[in-house]
Amino acid sequence: MNQSPVPATASGSPAASPASPEPGDSAAEGSGQSDTTKPGGTSLARRRAGSMGATPLDAADDRTEGLPPGQEPPGRELPGHELPTGGSTARVSPGRSLEGHRWIARPSEAYTAAALKERLIGAAQSWRDYPASLRLWFWLIPTLTAILGGILRFFRLDAPHSLVFDETYYVKDAYSYVVSGYERSWPANANDSFIAGNPDVLLNTPEYVVHPPVGKWMIAFGMWLFGGDNPFGWRFSAALAGTVTVFLVSLIALKLFRSHTLGAVAGLLLAIDGHHLVLSRTSLLDVFLALWILAAFGALLMDRDDGRRRLASRLAAQAAASPGGPTPTQLVTGPWLGMRWWRLVAGLCLGLAVGTKWSALFFVAAFGIMTVLWDLNARRIAGIRSWFSAGIIKDGLPAFVTIIPVAAVTYVATWTGWFLSKDAYYRQWAVTNPAPGWDWLPNSVRSLAHYHLEAYKFHQGLSSDHPYESSPWTWLIMGRPTSFFYQTPKQGTPGCVVETCSSAILPVGNPVVWWGGTIALVILLFWWAGRRDWRAGAILAGVAAGYLPWFMYPERTMFIFYAVSFEPFLVLGLTYVLGLVLGRSSDPVWRRRSGLYIVALVLVLAVLATAFFYPVLTAEVISYQEWRMRMWMPSWI
Repeated sequence: MNQSPVPATASGSPAASPASPEPGDSAAEGSGQSDTTKPGGTSLARRRAGSMGATPLDAADDRTEGLPPGQEPPGRELPGHELPTGGSTARVSPGRSLEGHRWIARPSEAYTAAALKERLIGAAQSWRDYPASLRLWFWLIPTLTAILGGILRFFRLDAPHSLVFDETYYVKDAYSYVVSGYERSWPANANDSFIAGNPDVLLNTPEYVVHPPVGKWMIAFGMWLFGGDNPFGWRFSAALAGTVTVFLVSLIALKLFRSHTLGAVAGLLLAIDGHHLVLSRTSLLDVFLALWILAAFGALLMDRDDGRRRLASRLAAQAAASPGGPTPTQLVTGPWLGMRWWRLVAGLCLGLAVGTKWSALFFVAAFGIMTVLWDLNARRIAGIRSWFSAGIIKDGLPAFVTIIPVAAVTYVATWTGWFLSKDAYYRQWAVTNPAPGWDWLPNSVRSLAHYHLEAYKFHQGLSSDHPYESSPWTWLIMGRPTSFFYQTPKQGTPGCVVETCSSAILPVGNPVVWWGGTIALVILLFWWAGRRDWRAGAILAGVAAGYLPWFMYPERTMFIFYAVSFEPFLVLGLTYVLGLVLGRSSDPVWRRRSGLYIVALVLVLAVLATAFFYPVLTAEVISYQEWRMRMWMPSWI
């Protein structure tokens, strides 16, 4: 029997592991919650926070809102209180000295389900662990931010009454889906007919397109509901997707930071950002890509807690069956965790993301590595001796066979309209191009494979000049926003009372969000590298997957609106840093008040910036001088 004592926290739960912890975790894992502890009962992150600042888990921990004075929220003990620890009690010593702290705990105490969950997840393990007075706010805050985002996105959604930028491709393709289930060609004057409310001018020949179907199917859904003869119908789905993304980013911030305040901050910042706002009011594919990527990230966050909860329960059950705690054999690899249902959801969302744009493949790779590294660290913290090999075999391989096949099947299923057709582009290619040795594959599969090969060649060779192309080096500072729409109404037209007016749609990001978010990324790098906060690593992984791959194609024609795929993670990064500014609930009143003033100032500046740029985000008619005043950089014109 393993009777050796285990290092314990102040509440009697064990420290990181009876095995020796490794110094580094991963790009997406660390000690942000209660993963790593030191003798004396204080987690490594919290000990460092005392002298160098605080992580967002401590920062703005407003779980005390609505509680009676003196009552602490779940997971935060009052100094000097007696706490149950697996049948015994341990006194929590005030201050940070080692006096009065339990250094070790017996395995029978350290491997209880409660102690393991405390060590792996923390005290507040789900929204149900919040006090009743705060549970409503857990859902109400994302809802309120989504309502604000929805108002900004749906108001005057039918303006302008014309096809904006690449809507000329995706909206007409979506209408083709409504009519026939695949893309068909259009006559030369199709835009005029479409704008006039007469979209029924489709030709019978198929059209060659180079993007998968999901985004266009989603646009088609809005056209099916409200008709394809009006801008509201063809933009409805984009506005809905943008609104849902605001809801998700607020909910994810609540999950990451366990702070109602920071959840509201994240939702508000994304709701008012001009770049995301324009993409949500225009039927391009990128806002749908951002939605499915963020949904997959949220599902993996849920899986992280679910997997650790299972690990704690099953390891505790094994330990309970052995007198004196778990046996050395049980601690070699740990238990199998069974089917991880949230990973199925993540696989489905990633399949839909790839079915929107192939650039989502980089997120599949990044998120797959991230979730496996989370599991590796969970086994290490739980005390599994061969945590690396066990994590690869018992978590990594099941993750691969759960997420990747589901994503692949989902992706292929999105081509159902193409499979069911007889004359879609390249649909009959295999019939006229026999391939000895490959004839065992169905002709439809070979034809689809050839379609993908040709589309890949197109993307690789896309290097034609465009007046609004921009290098990824300039995206974070908004160096060259893409002009979606510009007209010069004459005096006397509605809204134009001067000699020269302008009506424009420029997806320029909110300077507070984008420039502040860029600075925040640098701070996150230090917090992840120096403090190994898993939340900082997860946010950076999302930004890296959507941003860094574009640097591999310097000759390709690229546009700044591609950045909307990782923009929610940029907002989460800025929210993280604002949490540091807010400070911890245990900080002095003056510290909390000054932090609150600074964060409030940032939010006010962000709102004012959106109000200032709003006319050029939504095609309002303003004077030319007013438009010119909003072009802060020559490269914006």
